[in-house]
Amino acid sequence: MSAQQLPDAGALIGALVCCAVYASGRPLYQHQMRRPRRWLSLAAGVSVAYVFVDLLPELNAQQQGFVRSAGPGLLFAEQRIYIAALIGFVFFYGLDHFVLAARPAGTPTADREARGTVYWFHLGGYALYSWLIGYLLVERATRGAVSLVLYGVAMALHLSTIAHGLVEKHERRYDHGGWWILAASLVAGWLAGVAAPLSALTMSRFFAFVAGGVVMTSMNDELPRTGQGRFLWFLLGATAYAIILLLA
Repeated sequence: MSAQQLPDAGALIGALVCCAVYASGRPLYQHQMRRPRRWLSLAAGVSVAYVFVDLLPELNAQQQGFVRSAGPGLLFAEQRIYIAALIGFVFFYGLDHFVLAARPAGTPTADREARGTVYWFHLGGYALYSWLIGYLLVERATRGAVSLVLYGVAMALHLSTIAHGLVEKHERRYDHGGWWILAASLVAGWLAGVAAPLSALTMSRFFAFVAGGVVMTSMNDELPRTGQGRFLWFLLGATAYAIILLLA
């Protein structure tokens, strides 16, 4: 196996692990229904720690290098990476807001056509997100096994909370094909990353968008809107993974 094939194979393994997480959405949801949602809070803490301790400092360093090379005339040069993160945050806020507005609390059923529209819109947004996560696996793999594992673990745990939320909101629709679409999107992202790698600057924009999505989806699930968050488990996940990242 060539030097280039090794990272590609490692990224594929990461993508398949994430696909397995999507496939386990129903069992994970059933487990949470029987026990306190500690693992969800732990997973949210891990993924948020990855964004703030590892990803954002790296993106900031890349952005500073880009600003120095571009010169002083570039409009909003220093803010562009954070704008991409903001776009990711707002995108996923809007996605969940659309679902909640279409199916308000206390109204478990809506008319069939509206539910179908909401479901496909929601699933499509997370399919795009999954594609990006799969694409970025290839870039992490080129940095070495440690970088790939840290990213892969954080994303797998993060996707477990997404799968849980999709089962909770859409029930059997997710079981009957939804997770297949998300898994296929992940693998398609990996294939695109192998076949058409982009510039470091474009990669940093993708990572920033994902960072905003991670923060939004984790906090949307964890904040006490439903009174079910487990702060100590969130703190444990965030603290433990932050220490791992600092020592890696």
